[in-house]
Amino acid sequence: MKSSNATAASNHGPIDVAAIRSAARNLDSGAVPSGYQGNREEIIEMLNAALATELVCALRYKRHYYTATGLVNEPIKAEFLQHAQEEEDHAGRIAERIVQLNGDPDFNPATITDRSHAEYDECSDIKGMIRANLIAERVAIESYRQMIERIGDTDPTTKHMLIDIMAVEEEHADDMKDLLD
Repeated sequence: MKSSNATAASNHGPIDVAAIRSAARNLDSGAVPSGYQGNREEIIEMLNAALATELVCALRYKRHYYTATGLVNEPIKAEFLQHAQEEEDHAGRIAERIVQLNGDPDFNPATITDRSHAEYDECSDIKGMIRANLIAERVAIESYRQMIERIGDTDPTTKHMLIDIMAVEEEHADDMKDLLD
């Protein structure tokens, strides 16, 4: 009895190794092979919006970290700093993926806030800061959900990266919600 994987492979015929090797020799497409199914321009545009969102979020968290006052707020400040660092990590991962797709990551400070899905915040009270961060996390989660849905199965690498980032954003939102309670 054949396994289901063997049956599935036999239904589509053998893998054409010679064609794969030949296509891989075309180095003009960089890291992305010829079988890539995604709409590269659209995905790069979405990723640049995500990059802007992550950068704005990192800056907002850092501002909140530096401007929150009072000894009672030290644990909250530590949370803000950790989230800022994780947002910066997300931005780096997204920028790397844009380059892998032969795009240019857009770090232009003059247009970051316009391209960001989340807003920058200048609250001075701790509850306002937490609320602004929770709202921004919810915006990021929904933005990633829509990007993942739009990409579908056409670009599994980008899709999985966005799923991983979205999971961290959900943790951030949960953290902010807990701080509000």
